[in-house]
Amino acid sequence: MNLEQLRGFVAVAELGHFTRASETLHLAQPSLSRQISTLEQELGAELFHRARGNITLTAAGETLLPRARRMLTDAEAIRTEMAELAGLQRGRVRLGATPTLCISLVAEVLRSFRSVYPGVELQLVEGGSNLLIEQLAAGTVDMALVTMTDSRPVTGTALSRTALLTEELVVVSSAAEPMIVTPTIDLRGLAELPLVALAESYDLRDATDAAFRAAGLTPSPVVEGAEMDAVLRFVERGIGVAVVPATVPVDRPSLRATRLTDPQLERTIVIAHRNDVNPTRAAAAMRTVIARTARDLAARSPETLHLVDEQAGTSPPAP
Repeated sequence: MNLEQLRGFVAVAELGHFTRASETLHLAQPSLSRQISTLEQELGAELFHRARGNITLTAAGETLLPRARRMLTDAEAIRTEMAELAGLQRGRVRLGATPTLCISLVAEVLRSFRSVYPGVELQLVEGGSNLLIEQLAAGTVDMALVTMTDSRPVTGTALSRTALLTEELVVVSSAAEPMIVTPTIDLRGLAELPLVALAESYDLRDATDAAFRAAGLTPSPVVEGAEMDAVLRFVERGIGVAVVPATVPVDRPSLRATRLTDPQLERTIVIAHRNDVNPTRAAAAMRTVIARTARDLAARSPETLHLVDEQAGTSPPAP
């Protein structure tokens, strides 16, 4: 009995058809049939009731199916672990991140990670902080880069959350046609400018709206409900200004960033992961790259990005 025979058996059992199973396995049907026959001979029991157009499991087949699935899963886990021990030549990391982080911190992280571990598969899930925390709890991502603001704290059970950066929110305008010529602007001055507002699904939109309400101000957006990429393009074209995280305009010469004061708004970038699941070596390497990239970004923009003390930034599991 070998893994190929078990893989063929599971495919036929799940699809109920030899032809479809052979197509799924990219294997000639006669070869698949021989694998199943050999497996039945070795086990001394028939695994399928074979009737024209109808393939069903025998009692022996029903007994074998869950064990075969478990054996194949274990074999794949062993391959992954051995590949990681061989120097992370293979593996997989499932990273969740918010949209604003995807176009700033995450882009830098992926570039650095791929340069060192080109054989590791990267899967990126983009979404709001609350959605990503739900997916992290469900096990569909290995870690998540999320944000914390006063208006929407990050919560979740059995999660460890480490704060990486405290990031100011800045006002961006077109570098070619700047609407702001002063080094800073307050919230009242911002409310008088044409504002390009993000969609309400963004955590950043919540924080900005809360600040305007607290100050008794009601801005009138010229464009409302856009995604981040569109917001930046509208600003570049001189349609209006926008409030974005300080990491966003870094290395974007078409945008001019102005610090926002009175009040100064900020958010905290957090890396979250399950504390009841041991990370794979690939996931551990990704966390290291994320922390290093955060330090590099803070060094490049010391006025608006601030590293969080490692011990002070580590939160215990949420109740």
